[in-house]
Amino acid sequence: MASGTALIYDEEMTSHKLLWNDPVCDIEVPERLSCCYEQLKSYHLVERCVHVPAREGSEEEILLVHSSEHLEVAKSTQTMNEEELRRVSGNYDAFYFHPSTYRCARLAVGATLQLVDAVMSGQVCNGMALVRPPGHHSQRNAANGFCLFNNVAIAAEYAKLKYGLQRILIVDWDVHHGQGTQYIFEEDPSVLYFSWHRYEHQEFWPSLRESDYDAVGLGKGKGLNINLPWNQVGMGNADYLAAFFHVLLPVAFEFDPELVLVSSGYDSGIGDPEGQMNATPEVFAHLTYFLMQLASGKLCVILEGGYHLKSLSESVCMTVKTLLGDPVPQLTGEMAPCLSAVESIQNVRAAHKPYWKCFMYEDIPFLQNVSTRSHLLKKTDPNPSPEHGSEITNNKETAKVERFLKLHMKNILSPVPPIKTATTDSKVSAQLLPVPVPLIKEMDKTEVKALVSAFYADLVKEDKTLLSLGSMLAILDKILKKEVCSGITESPSAAVSVAVALRHSIHFGFQR
Repeated sequence: MASGTALIYDEEMTSHKLLWNDPVCDIEVPERLSCCYEQLKSYHLVERCVHVPAREGSEEEILLVHSSEHLEVAKSTQTMNEEELRRVSGNYDAFYFHPSTYRCARLAVGATLQLVDAVMSGQVCNGMALVRPPGHHSQRNAANGFCLFNNVAIAAEYAKLKYGLQRILIVDWDVHHGQGTQYIFEEDPSVLYFSWHRYEHQEFWPSLRESDYDAVGLGKGKGLNINLPWNQVGMGNADYLAAFFHVLLPVAFEFDPELVLVSSGYDSGIGDPEGQMNATPEVFAHLTYFLMQLASGKLCVILEGGYHLKSLSESVCMTVKTLLGDPVPQLTGEMAPCLSAVESIQNVRAAHKPYWKCFMYEDIPFLQNVSTRSHLLKKTDPNPSPEHGSEITNNKETAKVERFLKLHMKNILSPVPPIKTATTDSKVSAQLLPVPVPLIKEMDKTEVKALVSAFYADLVKEDKTLLSLGSMLAILDKILKKEVCSGITESPSAAVSVAVALRHSIHFGFQR
């Protein structure tokens, strides 16, 4: 079986940059890439990954998705001066050219295809490609929204052609709708495309009617295009998990993909000036973990957006840690989805009810008069009451978000209690656990007796039943003291092991 996680990064992709003033494009900076790589190094994650070199995507590979006219325009920019580049850039919506843009975009395509090859060939189990310019907005014949070539769409076509795949899932968790990807695959029955995105009833860019929940695909692709529109800002961890649990995962398991590609934009994370959402970095660990259960673990994560550098880099690290097999961290914050999220989820399920067995037998009505329809009235209120708690979202509060994330990630990465399992016998843990757990803390009989002797002095008599009870109490003591999060001991009355599965009940109950 394949093992290992690929990481693809090439510093040359940071040479693509804006040469003039443009308030629309000035957030797409080279540091988006370099800060992610530096954060991965600081957590010692780079050294744990399998290094796969980037390469240039070939013209033939780019033409799997894009027109020859689009390719020729991109090629022609390599020798242009600044004035010419600015003029050509003005032909597109929210895009800029630099003399190195074509080269960087080809590297982004090639890096993505290298990742697909590494995963499909069994060199690695999964991986992440840190690339720019991003891709999910680019269309067959046009650059759009910082994107020149559609990296993920090219990867899907490449995987179908080279490996004969018939079912590919594309998950787009960027905060913007990947309309380019939708247009490319909306009639293709071999690609299931899921996108959640800030929409606000068509008021948020790209402001397309076809970004709403009722755009389900065309022709043979009906039911295979899933849009989940967020109609208000401030969506958090619970909203994202609800979207996965109630829409994506039921459909994905029924679709049974052979490969999962993620258009991994982190502008859906806290602090991002584009998304204005409240999801914290650890939720991306959970989303990644769920997707790892599909396609026998064949998962390729490709960077898209993300414009708050601290939030972006921490979320990338959470994703890579999960790909490497690290335990997913505990989620924080309110765990009930907001009303607006529930409304959007219900409408998506109703729209896709005719196409999926997982929805077919449920009574799921459309909700026409959703709560956010009155959003225009709310704009006149100088002191609106947000449906979510803290909205650390606007650009002026970047420093505040950075301070929050610094403390938050310290707690996430060093939880109390720590992610450790106490056991009274290493042989027991070896029999009980399907995979090795390197953080087990073994307790000997002397330690057990010392911990419980005040209550059970008879333990010194080596009574097996009392010793077993003492072992359980000793583990419970460690959980209550927050030295470990769980424990395993052995019952003398049967050849079975007993797990003290009290992590959540102790942590959330007794500590109060």
